[in-house]
Amino acid sequence: MAFVVAVAQRKGGAGKSTVAATLATTFAAQGQRVALLDADPQQTLARWQQERAAAGSRAHPLGFEAPSGWRLPATIERLARTHDVVVLDTPPHADTDARIAIRAADLVLVPLQPSPADLWAMEGTLELIAEEKRRAAVLLNRVPANGRLREEIVRELLRRKLPLLEPGFGNRTAFAAAFAKGLGVVESAPRGTAADEARAVADAVAALRPGKA
Repeated sequence: MAFVVAVAQRKGGAGKSTVAATLATTFAAQGQRVALLDADPQQTLARWQQERAAAGSRAHPLGFEAPSGWRLPATIERLARTHDVVVLDTPPHADTDARIAIRAADLVLVPLQPSPADLWAMEGTLELIAEEKRRAAVLLNRVPANGRLREEIVRELLRRKLPLLEPGFGNRTAFAAAFAKGLGVVESAPRGTAADEARAVADAVAALRPGKA
């Protein structure tokens, strides 16, 4: 069965869709069979997928569906039988659809921009994950080059004993540029720093797969 990873964050603008697309395309570039699901009513990834269809040979094979909330469990169950990894982009609010997506996941990845406001907003997402008894990992996203704020947020996460993924994504235009073309950074600029970060994050996420040591 597939490793099911939900990308969830209650706060809008946290970069959920870009993180989900980056993770899915990075796994696909490694030769894994990957399905990407857009469960967010904003359908950002559905628009991204349209661009991807025109990207040609640079785009690695990637299954894509955009099921409504009540169809999500059956869709995940079906795709999990034929894929190695299923990545979900979830709704931004702690509503029923977000709960359904989180409940179906083996791991819930929570993107966090290094700011106090984003840290406060994340609490609702973590509460929902805890209620559903799912495993969570916080991913620092859009981290500025100046590391002072990052260090402050990391200290606070450690103080709260929250599960922090060691690698993260810098505040790099390469992520947005790739996304605009329907690609991941490992496809659009495979030798760049952003692609290195994407591979490091994918490896760290894969290490959290159930059954891994």
